[in-house]
Amino acid sequence: MAYKIAVLPGDGIGPEIVAQAKKVCDAITKKFGHEFEYTEALVGATAIDQVGDPYPADTHELCMNSDAVLFGAIGHPKFDNDPSAKVRPEQGLLRMRKTLGLYANLRPVNTFKSLIHKSPLKTELVDGADFMCIRELTGGIYFGRPQGRSEDGQTAYDSCVYTAEEIERIIRLGFEYAGKRRKKLTIVDKANVLATSRLWREIGQKVAPDYPDIEVEYMFVDNAAMQIITWPKRFDVMVTENMFGDILTDEASVISGSMGMLPSASIGVHTSVFEPIHGSYPQAAGKNIANPCATVLSAAMMFEYAFGMMKEGALIREAVDQSLEAGVVTEDIADGKKAYSTSEVGDWLAEYIEKA
Repeated sequence: MAYKIAVLPGDGIGPEIVAQAKKVCDAITKKFGHEFEYTEALVGATAIDQVGDPYPADTHELCMNSDAVLFGAIGHPKFDNDPSAKVRPEQGLLRMRKTLGLYANLRPVNTFKSLIHKSPLKTELVDGADFMCIRELTGGIYFGRPQGRSEDGQTAYDSCVYTAEEIERIIRLGFEYAGKRRKKLTIVDKANVLATSRLWREIGQKVAPDYPDIEVEYMFVDNAAMQIITWPKRFDVMVTENMFGDILTDEASVISGSMGMLPSASIGVHTSVFEPIHGSYPQAAGKNIANPCATVLSAAMMFEYAFGMMKEGALIREAVDQSLEAGVVTEDIADGKKAYSTSEVGDWLAEYIEKA
């Protein structure tokens, strides 16, 4: 059986890091006898430049007809520095999430023994940290209407909107993942201030009795932001709304020592998307210096979540662990030692898999 993978390299370092993930996928297919069919498509600033749309109809059709989407990154300074731009790369990402029904973003946060010293946090705080952040992805302030500015341009407004259905499906997903792990769920909100958060807490309390073996706690987002830094090992599974999850998961990236090491999976109604949590890093684009490991580990999640291939995913993780132990790393984590290029790291990982 040939699995169809939509490949969306995107902007900045996206094409370089996705190329390494494809090398690793090809090594896996050779070793395990799978067959993959890759088809590339435009997204982000690259798509705006070529066709005027950050998520073209052809790209959406490809994603809908694929078994999984391997995604790079989007964003470009010319849009970041132009607040008046009518079309922006990020609009494509939001539209992709909405039209594919990608309501849950799964971001595992854990440590790598050889990288613990790279974290700005004390070793005793981060060593052994291992939790899953589940971020609601298609509701909240990023999608709420009305949104805009007043006629005189001096007032801007956004609306945070959630329905009970949207909240319940993501909270139930959180309980289910907690059941597969250490059976503890933290629901993060701002129920002391926000009406939407009070609905989150109400739904959580309604759903909790259906999962009597799961310990559940409710935590205000400001407290959660502090606890992630001061006591990260207290968390098992964390579920929260869109904007809170966006901020908290980037904060949590310091636990691993490098944002270049953290993968993610966006799952939901249609085709799932697998992507690194970092951005397009335009300053490094074309220099062959970006860390491909987050994208490679996202490919590992693709094997596991999209295809149910657990051995394949485990071998990719093993390869990444061994590359770190061997010091085959890019400049962001080289610690003054020899820094390997993006493509050299990809080659090493693929070779390790083929020889394993």
